Amino acid sequence: MKTIAIRPLPASARPATSSATSVAGDRWRWQRLFDAPHRLGFFAGALMLALSALWWAAVLLVTHALQGPVPWAVSRGLAHALWFAFGFMPLFFTGFLFTAGPKWLGLPPVDTRVLAPALLASLAGWGVFVLGVHGAAALAAIGLAAVAWGWASFTWRFVGLVRRSAVPDRLHARVIAAACVAGVAALVSASVGLLLQREDVARAALQLGLWGFVGVVYVTVAHRMIPFFTASALPFVAAWRPTLLLGLFVALFVLQVPLAWADLWWWPLLPAPAWARVALEASAALGLAALALRWGLVQSLAIRLLAMLHLGFVWLAVSFALAAASHALLQASHGQLGLGLASQHALTMGFFGSLLLAMATRVACGHGGRTLAADDLAWALFWALQAATLLRVAAALWPAAEPALLVGAGLVWALAVVGWALRYGRWFGRPRADGKPG
Repeated sequence: MKTIAIRPLPASARPATSSATSVAGDRWRWQRLFDAPHRLGFFAGALMLALSALWWAAVLLVTHALQGPVPWAVSRGLAHALWFAFGFMPLFFTGFLFTAGPKWLGLPPVDTRVLAPALLASLAGWGVFVLGVHGAAALAAIGLAAVAWGWASFTWRFVGLVRRSAVPDRLHARVIAAACVAGVAALVSASVGLLLQREDVARAALQLGLWGFVGVVYVTVAHRMIPFFTASALPFVAAWRPTLLLGLFVALFVLQVPLAWADLWWWPLLPAPAWARVALEASAALGLAALALRWGLVQSLAIRLLAMLHLGFVWLAVSFALAAASHALLQASHGQLGLGLASQHALTMGFFGSLLLAMATRVACGHGGRTLAADDLAWALFWALQAATLLRVAAALWPAAEPALLVGAGLVWALAVVGWALRYGRWFGRPRADGKPG
């Protein structure tokens, strides 16, 4: 019997292979944003995160580096705070809550398409808002009202999920739902404040949103997820998250709302409540630092993605320590000395920003069919964000160098978050790396 040699056909004569189809199927497509809620919400959040960072970096460059004029119909600080507090984080919340929420609540997945109208209203609203802050306060108010409508729609849907659920443990979802309602009230109130040109009303709404909405969502998710992720990666670290701890978290953040309003409308406080506040903030800082160690801060440093979560949580303790020091200085110096906005930026850039980057990276990897890990690029972006936070805190602590430090903080922040948006935003419009749906 003769052996017949089978030679491969020349490349020009071969039929199209599945790899060619795979390459075509890997292209970025808008339609894939509707494959899962996290895709749409995170893509919109990444877009808004990048745009807000570029806008603020441009403002700082023109104002401090080029000494050029920038027109403001809304005060610069208020415009910056409103966009950075409400612009991108609620969009990321939407992607997370409508992806993880149904799993927590034992419900079927949410059809992403029902979220699109509210999300588009939010994006359009922020576009109008930015035009308004540089042109007409009434226009900024209209934009913020559109954002409020969008968030109210998301909140209504999430509250509906919580009410339909029959699972016994709905505590975290209920707390988050209540915080989302506070977010609607904050956005509506801020819009009214801008429309009436009452900056104090808008600032009061901002504080409600920062502490009662964004902050409460963050600490509730941290209470549920940080111990769980840590125990999953480090089985020798117990997932310690008693219900009492969640209650203390929420109480601490909710209490900051009337305290912030007191600063806004009734400063200076009488000595007794002022020093009681210092004691509360100092105690919170010590307790949060101890909790960071209890949750496995030291052990987490061996795993980058886990370390990002734990290091971000440390910023919460730092923010309360800075707040205690600032309020003690103000009280002792009769309002002449303080640490300015150091504690606020430790909270917003350090705690909120770091956990946002860590959680969004984890979700992008896990739900994208990729390894749950922070590679060299993700790790570098995270540390760039840490550098930006340190620069901004230093600007508050060193007034003589504030302009240069502000510009540096804005540029490094933009580098970190725009880099993250470009890298991970591409994933949300492509199929999962493992070929699975979702």
